[in-house]
Amino acid sequence: MNPQDLNRHDLHAGVPTAEDPAPVRPALTPRIRRTLIALFVKDPYASAPWYEDVLGMQVTARGPQWVFLSFGRKHHDIALIRAEPDAAGAHTRGTINLQHYGLEIEGDVDELRRLYGMLLAKNVPVVKTTDHAVGLGVYFTDPDGHRFEFFCETVHDEAEGRRILGELGAPSTPIALRPL
Repeated sequence: MNPQDLNRHDLHAGVPTAEDPAPVRPALTPRIRRTLIALFVKDPYASAPWYEDVLGMQVTARGPQWVFLSFGRKHHDIALIRAEPDAAGAHTRGTINLQHYGLEIEGDVDELRRLYGMLLAKNVPVVKTTDHAVGLGVYFTDPDGHRFEFFCETVHDEAEGRRILGELGAPSTPIALRPL
């Protein structure tokens, strides 16, 4: 719906009344085309160069309190937002927080190994390398402690992937991945 159509649209149409109960409708589920994530950081201007260097992103917009970055296909994929410090001036991370943000790579296991080698060469903290039974992952952190994962699918059939995850309980088995 276009914003100009809001004035012409009767927002009360279809509201159930005692005389006219609501019809039963199928559940509406969103169809997601793409995702983006907004992260609180200490200083978006200081953090942005890491995203450009390590993730190959491009800054697409800047504001006084934020920086938007893109992988090159959309206007922005990651937004870095300046976090306000607490009363003592500290930036703390609570226990309820983002666990990680997965970035599915284009390419095969050798490409994942090359990316792993790049992370090590740039002294990016690597948290773990793991086998999820449907793909392999390399987990690492940004300068503000946000955890990311480069992952490479090894099972390409969606039904088979769901079956494997269901049977194995979404495994995360540590592996020794040789960097390239």
